[in-house]
Amino acid sequence: MDSSTSRRDATRRKLFEAAVTLIAEQGFSSTTVDEIAERAGVAKGTVYYNFASKNVLFEELLRHGIELLAASLQEAADEVTGRGGRRIDALDAMIRAGLEFIAAYPALTQLYVAELWRTNRAWQSTLMVVRGRAITVVEGVLREAVAAGELSEEIDVPLTASALFGMVLVAALDWQSYQPDRSLDEVHAALSRLLQGRVTGRQE
Repeated sequence: MDSSTSRRDATRRKLFEAAVTLIAEQGFSSTTVDEIAERAGVAKGTVYYNFASKNVLFEELLRHGIELLAASLQEAADEVTGRGGRRIDALDAMIRAGLEFIAAYPALTQLYVAELWRTNRAWQSTLMVVRGRAITVVEGVLREAVAAGELSEEIDVPLTASALFGMVLVAALDWQSYQPDRSLDEVHAALSRLLQGRVTGRQE
């Protein structure tokens, strides 16, 4: 990677971080390009050089963030299955990875959840695509667990994947907002018990 590409990537990261924080704080409509540029410490023209508009910046922000999350989930699952672990343990590892990601990027998660239910946005199709990217990772492990006999064939894989993904999002945001005194280990343990009891049908 040459120095100009590296500088551009660094600038884009600063713009992403500034935009996600501002939009999470005050909403998309109330956030201006001037504010994003000021928060990122760059000139206004730099924003338009990297992104054609605020809408494009926001779409790329969502895409970038959820790709990071999906990669984190996949890596957690692969680490477990790569050493011969059960798929149900891979799901548990994914829950922890999701919690860790949300703890590291709380503003991005708040923004994603807030926008998920707004169907009148220009980027709604992009939002559905990136949502699908993350849930597909969970679906893949669920299907492998069913094939391996670890889970019942009666499980509705797409709906279960959505439920697990939503469970982690909502529980993590509640933890961050209303129960910040709890440790990540405590939250993970609670969700792990739900996974074992509700998805597998047994307590372990």
